[in-house]
Formats: sequence, C-alpha cells, structure tokens
Amino acid sequence: MFDVQSKKAIVSKAPYELYMAFVDPRNIANMIPEDKRQGIEVDYDRIKASVQGFDIAVKYVERVPYSLLKLADDGAPFHFTVTAHFDPVPGDNYKTSFFIEVEAELNFMMKSLLGGKIKDALDKVVDTLSDVSNGKIPQEVKDKMPQGFDFSNFKF
Repeated sequence: MFDVQSKKAIVSKAPYELYMAFVDPRNIANMIPEDKRQGIEVDYDRIKASVQGFDIAVKYVERVPYSLLKLADDGAPFHFTVTAHFDPVPGDNYKTSFFIEVEAELNFMMKSLLGGKIKDALDKVVDTLSDVSNGKIPQEVKDKMPQGFDFSNFKF
C-alpha cells in the first residue's frame, strides 16, 4: 500500500465555503477551461475522464459536512482513495487548514516511478489553492485559463 499526505496550508476561506466548492464534482468541472473538458463526464457523485487514452473514474464515497471528502477509484487499473481534509483554524472562523491524503495499491515499480510525483502534485494543488484564496494567482494557473478570463471575479 502506498500512502502519501500533502503539506498542510491555510486557505483564506471558512471550512464550509471551501467544502461546498468541492462537495459537488460539477463545481470542479466548471473550474476546468472549456477546451479541456472534452471527454469528461460529471454528475453529483462521479467524475469520469479519458487521460492520455486511459479511462479513469472516481466516485465520492464519503462526505462529512465541512470537514472531509473522500473519493475512490471507480474502474481504474488500481485501487486508490483521495481524502480532502477541511479543518478549522483555531481562533479564525474564516480560514481552513487544508490537506489531501492519497492511498493507493501500487506495486514497487509504480511506487518508485510515481511516488514523488504524486506528493509534488498534491503539494502544488494545496499551495495553489492557498495562493488563490489569498488573491495570488500563480502564472501557471493564469496560463491555463482561457484568454480574457477575468480573475477579479474568480471565486471558489
């Protein structure tokens, strides 16, 4: 079993606001630029996408309001879960301590090839979410958005 946890970061949103942004995968799909949505199917409980010729799907298996979201594979070549944690910051009702955990059944070779890359990707997601919540839009995020996208109205 492969287990990895992202770094923790403070997101400048209350836990309920951040949770509500991710509780419905259709919200996540709406954050993806229109030209990148081809091959993605989304409903309230499931996301299915074709990535580099492989079909992969995840389903929400646990929702703990304002605290935790857990997703699991739904037809992937290996079993995995992704858990997002939304913890209140003591003394500040408008901030969330956020981190992501991944558990996956990977063989030794896959662990060796992907282990560090998965950790780096999780940390990047957490850092970007924290930056965006504080009004700092990383250049790589700006580069991936459609031309003319107005970040002054960007909210999650």
